[in-house]
Parts: sequence; structure tokens; C-alpha cells
Amino acid sequence: MKHVLVLDRDQATRLELIELMGQHDMRVTPVSDSKHLLDVLSTDVVDALLIEIATDELVSVIRQLKAVTHAPILVVGAQKSVEEDKVRGLEAGASDYICKPVGIRELVARLRAAMRDRPTSVLRPERRSYTFSGYQLLIRQRLLTHSHAGEIKLTTAEFNLLTVFLASPRSVLTRERLLSASRLHEGEISDRSLDALILRLRRKVETDPANPRLIRTIRGTGYLFDSDVVSEIKGPAKSRP
Repeated sequence: MKHVLVLDRDQATRLELIELMGQHDMRVTPVSDSKHLLDVLSTDVVDALLIEIATDELVSVIRQLKAVTHAPILVVGAQKSVEEDKVRGLEAGASDYICKPVGIRELVARLRAAMRDRPTSVLRPERRSYTFSGYQLLIRQRLLTHSHAGEIKLTTAEFNLLTVFLASPRSVLTRERLLSASRLHEGEISDRSLDALILRLRRKVETDPANPRLIRTIRGTGYLFDSDVVSEIKGPAKSRP
């Protein structure tokens, strides 16, 4: 089931979307402001965002979202949205700009189209992979798998943090570097937020999170990823005649 994060200040609209989109096999997490939106993104895996926000906040909020998630962002604007507002939203990084009124079937169709198009527009850099302790992380696909457990979902912050650890195995990484790498909300970065993020990642990659062997705490300094890591970069896929 796809997970859609909905930002709308109107509670009645949020409740209506939860019910209607649930009928189309979509799980909705509703929020009323951008701060709550960023909080959810730091802990949950989200497939798409549907946001309705004041025009003067639109560009800054979209840019904040693009810094912490690669999920498509769809903006819902007023019925008489001017072309300039639409252009600003799309140029800031929105995948779509939808004007009210819009039927639920069209809304669901546009959400599905944005999520379907996501693999071709997200992360087209190197085809790097990391292998460690029975896990494999594919950077381009943002996919973590285990030889026995299968696919393990990561939030954007968890993915970024794990990537930094894998790039520098058995090296002590300071808390400041890890906080910056995980790209937590600007202005809200703290030791407590890093500790919470480390705990969530341990729960996903450690056999016994209470006694971690991979992500070790180096008191007074930071953390160390204690595992052999094999990194591989594949060349571009060859097209067949």
C-alpha cells in the first residue's frame, strides 16, 4: 500500500482524504503544518506528498522537502491560481500543480502517475552498491536488502546516514558530520535527533539493537561502523540492439 503524506490546514479535508484515498489502496498520513510534515519525513517512508500551502510559503517549503525526500511533491492550489504561482511551484521542484476543484479519481490518477514516474527521475548518479554483513545497499535504487530478511525500508535520513557509514567503515565519524550528512531539518538539528536516528537505524540493521555490533558508539566523539564493506561501481547499462 502506497503511503501519501497530506498537508492541509483544513481538518475536514484531511479526514475526507483519509477515507477516500483509503478506498483506492493508499494510506494517508495527514498533517496541518510544514513542521509536522518534516517530522513525519524524518521517521516514515513516504511514496508521495500532497500539499496545500500559502503561496508565500510555497517555494521555501518545497525546497525544504526536496532536501530531505525524493518522493514526488504534488501541490494543490486555489481554483484561480495564477500562472506565476504554478511556475514557481514547479520550478522549485514540485512534480505537479493541481488546481481546485479536483475529483478524487483524477487526484488518485495524478498521484499514481507521479509515483510511477519516480524511478526515472530520482537518483540517476553512479550505479554504486555496498555489501556488508549479509546486506546489500543499492544507491541508485535506494534499496537495502538482506540475504534472509529481504527488502528493508529506510527513510531518507536513515538512507543518508547509512551511506555515510558505508563510505567510511571502521572510521570514527563525529556527531557533527553525521548530523550534517543525515540532513535533518535545518534549525532543529540536535544530539537527541541524531541519537534517535541512530536507534532507528540500529533496529533495522543490527541483530540485537540493544547490543549493537555494527554501529558502535565512541563516547565523547561519535560513532563507528564496524564491518567489512565491499563497494562496487557498475558502468552504465548497455542498450541491446
